[in-house]
Amino acid sequence: MKSALETLSPTRVKLTIEVSAEEFQPSLEQAYKTIGSQIQVPGFRRGKIPARIIDQRLGKGAVLQEAVNDALPTFYGQALEEHSVRPLGQPEVDVTEVPLDAGQGLTFTAEVDKRPEIELPDYSTLAVEVDAIEVGDADIEERLTTLRQRFGTLKGVERAAATGDFVSIDLSAQIDGEEIDTVTGVSYEVGAGNMLEGMDEALVGMTAGETKTFEAPLAGGDHAGAAAECTVTVQSVKERELPELDDEFAQLASEFDTLEELKADLVKDAERGKRFGQGMQARDKVMEALLAAVEIPIPEGVVNDEVHSHLEGEGRLEDDEHRAEVDAETRKGLAAQFLLDAIVEKEEIRVEQPELIEYLLMSAQQYGMDPNQFAQAIDAQGQIPAMVSEVARRKALAKVLEQASVTDSNGAAVDLEAVMAPRAPFGDDHEGHDHEGHDHEGHDHDHDGHDHEH
Repeated sequence: MKSALETLSPTRVKLTIEVSAEEFQPSLEQAYKTIGSQIQVPGFRRGKIPARIIDQRLGKGAVLQEAVNDALPTFYGQALEEHSVRPLGQPEVDVTEVPLDAGQGLTFTAEVDKRPEIELPDYSTLAVEVDAIEVGDADIEERLTTLRQRFGTLKGVERAAATGDFVSIDLSAQIDGEEIDTVTGVSYEVGAGNMLEGMDEALVGMTAGETKTFEAPLAGGDHAGAAAECTVTVQSVKERELPELDDEFAQLASEFDTLEELKADLVKDAERGKRFGQGMQARDKVMEALLAAVEIPIPEGVVNDEVHSHLEGEGRLEDDEHRAEVDAETRKGLAAQFLLDAIVEKEEIRVEQPELIEYLLMSAQQYGMDPNQFAQAIDAQGQIPAMVSEVARRKALAKVLEQASVTDSNGAAVDLEAVMAPRAPFGDDHEGHDHEGHDHEGHDHDHDGHDHEH
């Protein structure tokens, strides 16, 4: 086999591949066997039909097509390996010469996008600045308020609902007079903004027994995004009563005996949270600095395919404004992926089984799934290799962070060792720790966890 490589762009190549008659012969013989096992000819056993009879019955063209389809992947793969091309996506293949006569070989071309070659910078030249850790009264007040809300109670009131109140509501949605969905007895915090657009505005000023109608786009389901006529009825209004800030509260909400001890611990908690924030900020800024320092060609074909698939899934192929947004996000995501993969290769980063298990456990928790079920689902979808790649990319970014210069806004060097746990190179990672390890869900309850009215 002979092959030649033509570079069409930094991210696309054209391979011209010539296969001799001798190299093509095994594929031709296999084609006769395959076709012979699929057809019936009187007087011959299945699989024992002579080649000349198959040529007479189906024509030599059908046999050659089968043989070419069998040969292409093998010789294309050999050419990729010979020229060290790492392809992206499927090639565009053009067969330019088919061996119609004995002694003739097969010639074809294959155009394909490839991973760009990236020249990595010296990581130690990267310098970023993050926010200094400053814990003030507002930080402690915020944490105290959160604790008080956790141990607060709800008291029924005979007045109009206001922001911060909890209401029990019935809610229904209609489109063109057809009821789409309805729920009853739902507890909702006025002002939370996590249900329907415009509902908070409707609820403010409503009293128990009152009904209002407003229009809003539906947030989920088969009609997500569609404008609907929504009807909300308030069953009851409750206001939040918070416990007094004293030593008794400290004993209730923590292991400490005094409020001062609790506050001191909250200072440490705030510092931990801000230190974690520093790490996340450093990670994002170093990634941005890397992208700014390296020229990364992006294959247009891959971008177009991903953007089309994304918009098609959303049913927004004709939305040019959204297309531009998705295009920009796709390019940035691909650039980050290519860059981190290049670092993985250069640094010879490997993913150990405990690291993959840790990532699987973290991902399962984010999706609210049982870890075993999550792992089985991922394996069934063939996503384990992708997850291994993602862990490797996180390790690559951590490698860069170790060598980059990170200082805070006061000019002090920042030690990131405490926050170097694997995280995504892009995305919304938030510290999810609350004081004493309790979950924060914004619900008020008394000590046995149930709402009650006085």
